[in-house]
Amino acid sequence: MTYPLLEAIDDPADLRALPRESLNALAQELRAFLIESVSKTGGHLSSNLGTVELTIALHYVFNTPEDRLVWDVGHQTYGHKVLTGRRAGMAKLRMKDGIGGFPRRSESVYDTFGVGHSSTSISAALGMAIAARQQREQGGLDRRVVAIIGDGAMSAGQAFEALNNAGVADANLLVILNDNDMSISPPVGALNKYLARLLSGRTFNAARRAGEKVLSVSPSLLELAKRAEEHLKGMFVPGTLFEEFGFNYIGPIDGHDLEALIPTLENLRQLKGPQFLHVITKKGQGYKLAESDPVLYHGVSKFDSANGIDSGKGGGKLTYTQIFGDWLCDMAKADERLVGITPAMREGSGLVRFAEEFPARYHDVGIAEQHALTFAAGLACEGMKPVVAIYSTFLQRAYDQLIHDVALQNLPVMLAIDRGGLVGADGATHQGAFDLSYLTCVPNMVVMVPADENECRLMLTTAFRIDGPSAVRYPRGSGPGVSPSLTLATLPVGKGEIRRQGKRIAILAFGTLLSAALEAADTLDATVANMRFVKPLDRDLVVQLANTHDVLVTLEENAVIGGAGAEVARALETLALKTPLLRLGLPDHFIEHGDQAQMLAELGLDAAGIIRQVQAFIS
Repeated sequence: MTYPLLEAIDDPADLRALPRESLNALAQELRAFLIESVSKTGGHLSSNLGTVELTIALHYVFNTPEDRLVWDVGHQTYGHKVLTGRRAGMAKLRMKDGIGGFPRRSESVYDTFGVGHSSTSISAALGMAIAARQQREQGGLDRRVVAIIGDGAMSAGQAFEALNNAGVADANLLVILNDNDMSISPPVGALNKYLARLLSGRTFNAARRAGEKVLSVSPSLLELAKRAEEHLKGMFVPGTLFEEFGFNYIGPIDGHDLEALIPTLENLRQLKGPQFLHVITKKGQGYKLAESDPVLYHGVSKFDSANGIDSGKGGGKLTYTQIFGDWLCDMAKADERLVGITPAMREGSGLVRFAEEFPARYHDVGIAEQHALTFAAGLACEGMKPVVAIYSTFLQRAYDQLIHDVALQNLPVMLAIDRGGLVGADGATHQGAFDLSYLTCVPNMVVMVPADENECRLMLTTAFRIDGPSAVRYPRGSGPGVSPSLTLATLPVGKGEIRRQGKRIAILAFGTLLSAALEAADTLDATVANMRFVKPLDRDLVVQLANTHDVLVTLEENAVIGGAGAEVARALETLALKTPLLRLGLPDHFIEHGDQAQMLAELGLDAAGIIRQVQAFIS
C-alpha cells in the first residue's frame, strides 16, 4: 500500500506546509499505515488509532519541537513517532536496536518526556511551562506546553495533585483530556463544536478580561459575574470540576473532527494561563475490528490485518497470569473473606473470570496504585483477606503505602506480582527488575518466587494463609509446562529444596531461572537448589551448601544490587561463612526493549551464560 502524503512528511514542518484541506486524507493514510505496521510488529493498536486526528492537529498547530508535547503513558504515540521522522523505524518497533513503544528522550527531540507509566504528564508539563516562563523573562522564546492525558490516567492521584498546583501557577499550560471511555458529556455535535470555538476564541476571552477589569472596583459584583459565567458554561459543558481547579475549560469536542480541533487549538495557543480542552475519541477508530473490541486490540502480537486477531484459545502452556486467575477463583470459593483488587488491570492481571463470578468481591480501583494498597489495608483491618493483583513496575508507585500502611501494621495483605523480571518489548519502563530488592528490605514481608506453574499455585495459597504481608512474584508468559495441582495445598514457609546433587559448585536459583540453572548444572556437575523464598531465606540450606561446596552461585531475574543474592551474601556474612559467592542477575543499568530470550542470553542468564560466568569465576 502506498502513502503519498505520509511519505512526504519527514518532520512536523512538512506537515505544517500541507494545505488544511489535505489533512483528512493524511489522517486516513496515517491510520492505514499504523494498522499495516503494527500488524507486522505487534504493539499497541486501538489507543493509537484513536489519536490520529489529535496527533495531526497538535503538530499542525504547535511549533514542535520548540513547543512541548507531553504524552501520558505514551502507548498512543505511534502516530506522533511517524510524523516526527520515525516512519521507517516503525518496521523495528519494540525490537532490539529499534524504536521504543513509548516516548523516550534519547530517541527524539520530539519526545520531550520519557513515559510508560500513567498520570505523569500534567506534572511534567507544568514543570516545563514554569521553566518556559522563567526563560521567556530572561529573553527566551515564548514556548507553549501541552499535556495530553487519557480519561483512565485521570483517575490517578498524581494527575489531580498536578491540576491543583497548575491551576494557581503562573504558567501557560494546556491540558488535553483525551476521553475515550467516560459518558459524562452530551452527544458531540454542532452545538459543542460552536461552544468550543466560542469559549476558546479571543473575543470571548477579551470580553471576559475587560469585564473583570471594569468589575474589579466592586469585588461583590466581580464575584457575582464569575458565578454567572460559571453557571452559564455549566449548563452546556461538564467543566465545573476543572474550572474549580483554576483552568479555563473548553469542550467537549469531537477528537476525530479536524475542522473542530484545529481552530480550537489555534485559539487556545494564544491564551494565557491554564487551559483545559476536553476531546472525545474512540479507541480503534477507523478499524472496525478494533472498534468492536478495543481491549483485544489494545496490545497485540503480529496478526493478519485483513482478518483480524484469532482470539480462540490454543492448546499451549498456561501462563502464570492464568494460573493466578484460576487460583483466585478457587480460593474465593474456599474462603469468603477473599477480596480481589486491581489498579485498572483486570485483563492483564487475569481477573476477568473472578470479576464475573464474584462481582461483589472484585474491585477495580482505577489507575490508583497507592489507593489500592491502602484500600487493601483497610479491608485487612476488618478481617478481610485482600489480594492485590499488580504488575511489578506498577507496585513501585505504591511503595510508601506498602511500607507505612501495610507492613508497618503487619496486615495480611497479599500481593500477586505479575511481570516480575524482564518483560521484553515494553522495555525499561516495564521491566520488573527491582521488586525483590525493594520488597526484601521491608520488615514483616514474606517474598516468594515460584520456579514453575505448580509451585506458583502452591505459593499463592501459602501467601494467602500467612497472617501478615506477603508477595508472590512471577514472570510474564508461560512456564516450563508443569501442570498445576487443583488442590489448595501450601509450602513450608522459608524452606527451599535440592533439585540436583553435584560437586564443588552449588547454584542457588530464585524463581523461573531454575530451568536454566538445571541445564547449566549438567555441564558444570553442580548442585542446584530451588530456594523458593527470598524472605525468609532458608539459612539452613545456605549453611548446608556452603559447608559442602567450594563455590556458591546465586541466580535471579532481578537487580543484583539488593536482590536475592544480596540476602545470601548477608547470611554468609552473619554466619561467618567464607565460601566464595558469585551473584548473577540483572546489571546496574536500565534494560531496553527486545526479545526476552535474547535479553537473557545477552545478560548471561541463559544456560550458556551461566556456564561461562561460573567457569570464569572458578578459573
